[in-house]
Amino acid sequence: MPSNAAPSYWVDNFSPFLIRFSDSFGIRYYGLAYVLAFVIAALLLRLYWRAGRSALDPKAQSSLMIAVVIGVLVGGRLGYFLLYSPETLVREPLALFQIWDGGMASHGGFVGVCLALIWVVRKHRLQWRPTADVLATLAPPGLFLGRIANFINGELWGKVSHVPWAVIFPKSAPMGTPVMEIPPRHPSQLYEALLEGLFLAIYTQLRFWRNGVTGEKPGHLAGEFLILYAVVRAIGEMFREPDASLLFGLSRGTFYSLFLILGGLALLVSSRRDAGKAAKDLP
Repeated sequence: MPSNAAPSYWVDNFSPFLIRFSDSFGIRYYGLAYVLAFVIAALLLRLYWRAGRSALDPKAQSSLMIAVVIGVLVGGRLGYFLLYSPETLVREPLALFQIWDGGMASHGGFVGVCLALIWVVRKHRLQWRPTADVLATLAPPGLFLGRIANFINGELWGKVSHVPWAVIFPKSAPMGTPVMEIPPRHPSQLYEALLEGLFLAIYTQLRFWRNGVTGEKPGHLAGEFLILYAVVRAIGEMFREPDASLLFGLSRGTFYSLFLILGGLALLVSSRRDAGKAAKDLP
């Protein structure tokens, strides 16, 4: 809501709880974002199967969802500490289990999803590239909801800015700082929600339904997703206040995304190479 002390800027003072039972316990929007993201993923898997666009039958869908949930949660949590705050894990190992304090890394979640992909493909004897394409279409809705939850929590704020749509994040200043003394910042969480979430959701769905790429070049869509995610993540990082020390002059989000580009390029090259071989083998 607008602040009396700083009427020209919105103040992010949302409660992180939908329902609150105590000071630190309740139903949080951040947790709901994950639940809703998994529900959407399950519904999309079912839709793809019924439309004949996926080889994942109901049994494989259940296995995939269980593996993805575990992969995202465990990978995201471990990734946060290993990639952004390893000193905390060394100093306070039990902090790993204090999930109510927040702390998830999307890059760690990607690693967890890759492991889930390997397990499901082996368990159900599926082709991994078409399955990877399907997974690429499931991620953007979750990314969108996660960033919206970041905004509601008033965390992962942007750099100081005085653009008309800048937002004052009380958590960006020491506790007790008067609102009028807190500089406004880019609502980078919303930028990332639009780029990583909405844009990639529209792109992957259009490519999945209106293009034969998933059938002609399995794995190509997954490669496109990894590269595009890395690009839009880097764009979002330009407006986001770094939440850890820089690596080689880059924010950690941008630096880690470079590896996604390499993985995406490898998928594109191998997908096109195998598609070319298959075309030559046709009579």
